[in-house]
Amino acid sequence: MAAANQVEVDGHLLQLSNLDKPLYPSGFTKAEVIDYYARVAPAMLTHLRGRPLTLKRYPNGTTAPFFYEKNCPRHRPEWVRVVDVPRRDDSSETIGYCVADEVATVVWLANLAAIELHPLLARAEDVGCPTVMVFDLDPGPPAGMAECAAVACEIRTTLAAWGLDSYPKTSGSKGIQLYVPINAPTSYEVTKPLAHRVAAQLAKAHPERVVERMDKALRQGKVLIDWSQNHPTKTTVCAYSLRALDEPRVSTPLTWPEVEDQAGGHQPPLAFRPAEVLARLDAQGDLFAPVAEQRQALPEM
Repeated sequence: MAAANQVEVDGHLLQLSNLDKPLYPSGFTKAEVIDYYARVAPAMLTHLRGRPLTLKRYPNGTTAPFFYEKNCPRHRPEWVRVVDVPRRDDSSETIGYCVADEVATVVWLANLAAIELHPLLARAEDVGCPTVMVFDLDPGPPAGMAECAAVACEIRTTLAAWGLDSYPKTSGSKGIQLYVPINAPTSYEVTKPLAHRVAAQLAKAHPERVVERMDKALRQGKVLIDWSQNHPTKTTVCAYSLRALDEPRVSTPLTWPEVEDQAGGHQPPLAFRPAEVLARLDAQGDLFAPVAEQRQALPEM
């Protein structure tokens, strides 16, 4: 491999390959994917560090076949951390997940064409203890981002009545995701029923625009509040991860005024390209930082 494709990151030498290869139909190349991840990694690592990571890899670009990879590739560098996590509570089998603890690991993953990075909701040292509770808001056409934003505001109000702060981000695709930081001892036996209660409450109050059941036949023109993500084996796309669409879009932390404006139909659907996300970070810092730091006690149900 040409020396020009060798880079040093965090004291580690990395060989980069196929840099001119377009990974998006828009022409966004592998080099640009790697460059974005290298630049966003200092903020992104706040939300990746210590977490078992599922990779969604697109070796031939976003329009070609992809695959999910849970077991960290065997050809990984020796400095990439791997943690063994039981497949199920009743299983002795384990999955050896990659863990991204440093910028070099993020760059290495980008070079694998791991366009999307999906961490668990818990850290490796205690995979049964989620650090967050999440709501994934998915619109059923013709509902869209504005309808998701309106439902996000309803969830925020419900949570605020319990003294809980919540933080929104785009999914990077059509919807909005809402994170409730916990960062204290809990379990999925607590977070999943609580998230379900919120979703069911809003579906009952607003049956014309909210649904909490996965049945696609019920979802036309409504927003699904997917509470089932609060599960030990499920992942959500990481803040600042690229999404595998026709054009590069990023799962981007938002301010609540932005969500409110979106709910009011006062702006186009919230969608951010990599350069815009980097500019937002420079101007606003990491809007999602409290998700990794803030400690909150969930109400007893």
